[in-house]
Amino acid sequence: MTKEFKIHISEKLGEVSAIAQVPDGSDKLLVLAHGAGAGMTHSFMVELANQLFEVGIATMRYNLVYMENGKKRPDVPAVAHKAIEMVSEFANSNFPNHSIFLSGKSFGGRMSSQRTAKESPDFVKGLIFFGFPLHAIGKPSKDRAEHLYEIKDPMLFLQGSKDKLATIELIEEVVADLPTAEMVVLEDADHSFKRKKEVLIPELVEAVVKWLK
Repeated sequence: MTKEFKIHISEKLGEVSAIAQVPDGSDKLLVLAHGAGAGMTHSFMVELANQLFEVGIATMRYNLVYMENGKKRPDVPAVAHKAIEMVSEFANSNFPNHSIFLSGKSFGGRMSSQRTAKESPDFVKGLIFFGFPLHAIGKPSKDRAEHLYEIKDPMLFLQGSKDKLATIELIEEVVADLPTAEMVVLEDADHSFKRKKEVLIPELVEAVVKWLK
């Protein structure tokens, strides 16, 4: 089943678009947020959702508020957190037979973890990061990871070894200090999970399937 939705965020923020792809017999659903520069219809998001569907994992990908409104500047955290809250609650209400996992590409993953660190509903069973953006390019730091230590849910970090937004040695240190976290490193992949011209979505999907089991 593939179905499009409009999800109400608030009177002030309006609504955002979402697309659910739910295979027959599936019992796990990834609430999938996009990165800072491209929305839910970006080729990476579409292909990731399609390949997860093929292996029996449901997704609900959605636009954050700024992307829905055609703006380039990402939402401030409070707005992003509200959208993540409302979309995840919508997913849980509409697909009650599925375990809900918050997930996201880069910015979307970081906003999802910030939201979880503040408040994690019982129905959220874990988080999956498709390239956690630990720091700005050329400015190695672990400051953006501080909130992760507040999260008790299981976490999966999928990282490229040549990701310029997360120096591999630093992200390894972060994950090593998180008792509920695991990491899968894709060798020679960048922040977009490209190895030369190849986009490594099949390897990402394989890692997700293994971890969810």
